Amino acid sequence: MSKHEGANRSSEPLDSGRERIVRAAYDLFSREGVRSVGVDAVVARAGTAKMTLYRNFPSKDALILNFLERRERLWTREWLQAESRRRGGTPQAQLLAIFDVFGEWFADPEFEGCAFLTAMIEITERDHPVRRASVTHLANIRGYLEELAGAVGIDDTAAFAHQWHLLMKGSIMAAHEGDVRAGARARELGVLLLASHGIATVA
Repeated sequence: MSKHEGANRSSEPLDSGRERIVRAAYDLFSREGVRSVGVDAVVARAGTAKMTLYRNFPSKDALILNFLERRERLWTREWLQAESRRRGGTPQAQLLAIFDVFGEWFADPEFEGCAFLTAMIEITERDHPVRRASVTHLANIRGYLEELAGAVGIDDTAAFAHQWHLLMKGSIMAAHEGDVRAGARARELGVLLLASHGIATVA
């Protein structure tokens, strides 16, 4: 399942006004960011009235928060985590598989980057609910990394998760710069990081 498959999947009927708003917002916010996309663009893409948006979401921020929650489900859990588990037979292989998945993502002409990082860059007010939500969603990614770190026998799983997450975030920004090999380069550094903890890997 790709990171965008399932974006249309919901308990809501696909032709409901709310679901059309949610799908349109997901598509626009993923590709263009949350700050520059206005509610007019969302309702135009959804083919609904602005009243429909505000009947379901009291503000644009509420719509963005819904988008971030949906992004975590589709991108973090159902795509990245699921693919790393599927591709890796051991916890260390699952960690490294993250960068294999990233490599394919970076080579995709529709590569759009990490929505959580983008939202944090766009919204700089530290107490803003969207920024706080983005920080939480990023922390949830580290929770998965901590789980894998514990499974390979690393003592300080939190510190390791932060190190691994730095490789992930750095590779995403390098891919934005145009480095399509950023995933492979980050994987090489991941092998070295695991080796520094005495964890053997298979190339």
